[in-house]
Amino acid sequence: MKHLIVVAHPNVGSLTMELARRYTEQVQSLGHSPQLVDLYRVGFNPVLTAGELTDDAPARANPELVTAQEDLRAVAVLTVIYPLWWLSMPAILKGYIDRVFARGFAYESREGTVHGLLKGKRCVLITLSGAPLSTFAADGRWNAVQSLQDTHIFRSAGFELLEHLHIAEVHPNLSRQTVDGHVERVKDCARRHFGPPR
Repeated sequence: MKHLIVVAHPNVGSLTMELARRYTEQVQSLGHSPQLVDLYRVGFNPVLTAGELTDDAPARANPELVTAQEDLRAVAVLTVIYPLWWLSMPAILKGYIDRVFARGFAYESREGTVHGLLKGKRCVLITLSGAPLSTFAADGRWNAVQSLQDTHIFRSAGFELLEHLHIAEVHPNLSRQTVDGHVERVKDCARRHFGPPR
């Protein structure tokens, strides 16, 4: 299968980026064809234009936007890897969603109800945070993340969400042993969903 792996972190040496690289390597080792898109390094423009909100053909024909949509259209699986900042995705990734998951491409709305147009595709989310997951779960914030990001964005666009894997308690001075443990978790995620039956 073809996989599109979209990652968003400004620091190329971050844990987010290491996990994206190692996950991509694992997917490839399982016999799949992954494409890693590093939004910061490719300089993706997250700013939605007024023309993109209309049926303006030149705006919709923007090469960057056309390429991103063609990349997504061509794959069976989308994996998105990003840190949670203020319990949301980085601005560059939100802009990617705003622009690429456009009306008429990722969804349509009829009588106030959203209908996903990317049905048949699967999705994996991998997020990271500095705080323990338990602090989000205790007061309902994790439910809000799942509702707004998992359901309102990805499931609404038609994806079958296979897993939202969260890596918590991330800080700049993690031991190599801890990092290796997180790497193994993302590799195991890929093996469980895309490897041969156990």
